[in-house]
Amino acid sequence: MDPANERRDYAPAARRLLATLGLLAAFAVAGWWAWQQPFMASVRMAWEIRRMPPPRSLPVPVAGVEVDDIADTWGAARGTDRTHEGLDIFAARGTPVGSTTRGVVSAIRESGLGGRQVWVLGPALERHYYAHLDNWREGLAVGDVVLPGDVLGYVGDTGNARGTPPHLHYGIYADGGALDPLPRLRTADVDPPGTAPAR
Repeated sequence: MDPANERRDYAPAARRLLATLGLLAAFAVAGWWAWQQPFMASVRMAWEIRRMPPPRSLPVPVAGVEVDDIADTWGAARGTDRTHEGLDIFAARGTPVGSTTRGVVSAIRESGLGGRQVWVLGPALERHYYAHLDNWREGLAVGDVVLPGDVLGYVGDTGNARGTPPHLHYGIYADGGALDPLPRLRTADVDPPGTAPAR
């Protein structure tokens, strides 16, 4: 028989192609299913906040405190070798402290100047710092997904604030260093209802 006229059998190649496509489809379905599961919540949130711009306005993180009650202590001298990189928000010991943004709890620790502290990785990967806490919310853990207003802990005087009136030290850090939170808190205060930027 002339090889040029011989009919090729495409069935084995077609079976291999279908098997490969079926395997890829199974992986895609399994990946989609896994992405939707609760154990992927922090990964989903990290993906979301990485793509978000930094918020232009933020709520006051301490329950019951109005922005006009917050003294502008940004940049104030602290000893001879540093300046204040945040805001001190005074309130009664045990007053709830809520997250100002959506994000992922990236650290919970008790050390250094901040004493009991919580760090939240927020939009644009800014790091939000909540320090001098009396205690953390029960069950709070690294990797938890939080939304604005979710309680992180309670106002206290731990760390180098021991013996001072209870307060929250709230700071924001970006790649370029510390940022003054007060302008964002003031923006939230003056936005008419329903016009605050999406968070």
